[in-house]
Amino acid sequence: MKLIIGLGNPGDQYKNTRHNAGFMAVDHLVKAFGFDNFMKAEKFKSFVTEGLVSGEKVILAKPQTFMNLSGQSAQLLQNYYKVEPTDVLVIYDDVEIPLGSLRVRSGGTSGGHNGISSILKELATLEIPRIRIGIKPEKPFRGALEDYVLGSLTKMEETALSEVFETLPKMVESIVSGEIEAVMNAYN
Repeated sequence: MKLIIGLGNPGDQYKNTRHNAGFMAVDHLVKAFGFDNFMKAEKFKSFVTEGLVSGEKVILAKPQTFMNLSGQSAQLLQNYYKVEPTDVLVIYDDVEIPLGSLRVRSGGTSGGHNGISSILKELATLEIPRIRIGIKPEKPFRGALEDYVLGSLTKMEETALSEVFETLPKMVESIVSGEIEAVMNAYN
């Protein structure tokens, strides 16, 4: 069994923001894999759905705790489904990666991302596989980082992310099948 967590912030005001790229990614996976729509699961502080990917049961989740507390939901899900940290895959935005790029890691530090920091803390390990979605601005952003990541996507950014999301199902199938090293070699 695998647990795939897309990070973002709940609420309509954050729906189309750069920081919600993880939510958008798992929404795309629901469609690509033919999973049922997300359902609210209070006991996990999350929206969840499940299905099969490459013959493996996969739980998709969108924490509803706000980004900085994503670890609360991740811990509840991990404990309930009894999955190892290495069977958790987190998908989230990364302002240090060029827009429209994907990077895969099998573990490591948070790189300053508060959502992944919360998950690493609550699951008490750095060995959490992850897919990072690039949202780096083309030109230096003049202002607070928070204002940029919580800003709405432009049409050009939406197009770039849509193209990236088309790549995700194949990546996820490979990672679920235990081929994370091959995915890292192909996309990093």
